[in-house]
Amino acid sequence: MQIFKSVLITLLFVILNMTTIDLEQLKYPIGKFDCPNTITPEHIKSWISILGHFSNRLEKLFKNLTYKQLDTPYSPDGWTIRQVVHHLSDSHQHSYTRFKWTLTEDKPIIKAYEEKDWAELPDAKTAPIEMSLLHLKAIHSKLVYLLKSLSIDDLNKSFNHPETNEEVVLKYNIGMYAWHSNHHYAHIENLLIRKNWK
Repeated sequence: MQIFKSVLITLLFVILNMTTIDLEQLKYPIGKFDCPNTITPEHIKSWISILGHFSNRLEKLFKNLTYKQLDTPYSPDGWTIRQVVHHLSDSHQHSYTRFKWTLTEDKPIIKAYEEKDWAELPDAKTAPIEMSLLHLKAIHSKLVYLLKSLSIDDLNKSFNHPETNEEVVLKYNIGMYAWHSNHHYAHIENLLIRKNWK
């Protein structure tokens, strides 16, 4: 009981002494997505490359972590490493489906989902990360194959997001998901560095 109190007091001290800047840095370790005003073929090629290599980079990052380490949150109010990996699998499956809808329908209204609620489901909180990693590898392989075949006209097609009422152009969405990959990779990598696990 004494150990638990000591850990709790330490945790409260750390949280209370964190500045807003510290918390923002934990939440957005690489900053928010900053899309260039003009998206060039070089941007698209670079973003597709990020997506193509992401699952292997991710696997190498956490391959030596224990079950307990996987259940460590990246920030005081953040998801655990396990939840992040399962979230990436869920989110990028949605993204792949949005690309397919947009390529086969005229400005479809996509289906949003409650990612925070999904992260609280039993599979996200307890399932082995290997299943989501395999899924992510498959989704990214299919997505990259598809993206490399798109024409300029295809890249300029768009979908409508019901939560923001914004029209999202596919070439922008490629950049957003390349950023999303690096964003969550940085969450995990920074935690490993802070914990001296890397």
